[in-house]
Amino acid sequence: MNGGELVADVLKARGVQFLFTLCGGHISPILVGAKQRGIRVVDVRHEANAVFAADAVARLTGIPGVAAVTAGPGVTNTITAVKNAQMAQSPLILLGGATATVLKGRGSLQDIDQMALMRPHVKWATSVGKVRHLPRVLERAFQVAAHGVPGPVFVEIPVDLLYDGELVQSWYGAKTGSDRKKRLSEKFLEWYLQWHVKRVFAGSQEAGASPEQQFPEPHGPSGVRILEATKKLETAKRPLFLLGSQSLLEPAAIDDLVLAVEKIGAPVYLSGMARGLLGAGHRLQMRHKRRDALKEADLVILAGVPCDFRLDYGRHIGRATLISANRSRRDLTKNRRPNLGVPGDPGRFLRRLAQGFPERDRGWDDWIHTLRRRDQERDTEIQKKAEAPTEGINPLALCSELERQLDEESVLVADGGDFVATASYIVRPRGPLRWLDPGVFGTLGVGAGFALGAKLVRPEAEVWLIYGDGSSGYSIAEFDTFARHKVPVIALVGNDACWMQIAREQVDVLKDDVGCALARTDYHNVAEGFGGRGLLLQRPDEIPEILSQAKELARQGHPVLINAHIGKTDFRKGSISM
Repeated sequence: MNGGELVADVLKARGVQFLFTLCGGHISPILVGAKQRGIRVVDVRHEANAVFAADAVARLTGIPGVAAVTAGPGVTNTITAVKNAQMAQSPLILLGGATATVLKGRGSLQDIDQMALMRPHVKWATSVGKVRHLPRVLERAFQVAAHGVPGPVFVEIPVDLLYDGELVQSWYGAKTGSDRKKRLSEKFLEWYLQWHVKRVFAGSQEAGASPEQQFPEPHGPSGVRILEATKKLETAKRPLFLLGSQSLLEPAAIDDLVLAVEKIGAPVYLSGMARGLLGAGHRLQMRHKRRDALKEADLVILAGVPCDFRLDYGRHIGRATLISANRSRRDLTKNRRPNLGVPGDPGRFLRRLAQGFPERDRGWDDWIHTLRRRDQERDTEIQKKAEAPTEGINPLALCSELERQLDEESVLVADGGDFVATASYIVRPRGPLRWLDPGVFGTLGVGAGFALGAKLVRPEAEVWLIYGDGSSGYSIAEFDTFARHKVPVIALVGNDACWMQIAREQVDVLKDDVGCALARTDYHNVAEGFGGRGLLLQRPDEIPEILSQAKELARQGHPVLINAHIGKTDFRKGSISM
């Protein structure tokens, strides 16, 4: 058994179903070993998208996603995606190829200091030096990635650890072998290489993966703090909950989390991966005017949400009593110290809070009614704006029709600026774990990788990739991956020939659109060229038919891209965040 097979055994034992990669000689044994063990190996067209796909799998399953990339440029191409996962607190493992142990630092192909490059962006970075250490290091990688505040782990594996010992011995022998009489220095080098190979492979025959899962339990909130939070909630007149992605880090407990939120009965705003937790139209879920609600609330509970720029560094919250639950002690007190900080998993905090909360009339009906009325008024405003004529298709009208046609079994992937943010006001995830966006890093380019991972995890779901025309340029080549691997996602490109989110403010303030203009590129033809199906949408009256056609093509097994020529609106004027 070679090192690549040992790696594959650990992945199989840890429940990994998909290995995302872009092939390279440094990692080939891992790919072959994984395929032989029934792990689906999915090769992409850019290494960043392998990591984004692994990120999506982790978010939807709770099991760390895994990507394997070759040395040097293969590793460096992943950095943005790895950093995005770190900031989004997604557990994943990146396996990076590396030059042979004996050649490190000697100028071999694609040999760089990968460890110094990756350490700032991961929870743990390590380089394996012996074959027998592979299972132990990988098992620890899974634990580190998932424990506490989840995040990415980087494991560097030199190429000579992955191939058979005899083959590696022959490689090193070829570097010194010759029929002529050898000088003393050459004999010493030959001896050293033979000794080095024996050292690298010593004990490898006894190495193997542990059969049992070893994911540690997340840290739960203390009973004292639960009791204190319960007392504060019982006396609140206008409580407000804000749930973030960290609340859903235990997918198996989501149904219990929904029951807990319903039992407590306070109005809720959802952000990040928590979008869709309560379905599309739950009576407790509010979607608009969040800033106003936070200012008026007398008790705010943040579940897995830090006071960063999304809450104006805590200033969106008025004089309310603030309770914050978070796995990260740093995020717990970031920018604003809560009146009650609850270290630990926020999903567990909410479930424990509901267990001890008395079943009686809360007196919150008027408060909930006020928030719902504002929601309905904002929806009416949006609908009126959707009916306004624009040059090209009104993007609000397009998103409204998507909302009407969206399947109950659907997953939404958001990758873009203005068009995607517009869609977030209108298109509602139909259930929990049905919305994927980059998270706090705001990374453009997550779309194809996220959609790939989502469709593989949820093959029965209708996966919509909502693209800005700018962001589509990062990953549209993955339509080749969708076609080759028979992954029928639907991409909707809002094509306004512009980086609109930037241009709107830049032109207004600086009177120049330099760097913001794009062309009305034929993205539908690009998708066709990569083996998908492309649809051009130019007129408002075509919207229902084109969306229906795309859905039907996806049901037939084709990846589809809709190139929608949208007009410009002022719907999100003044929305740039800093």
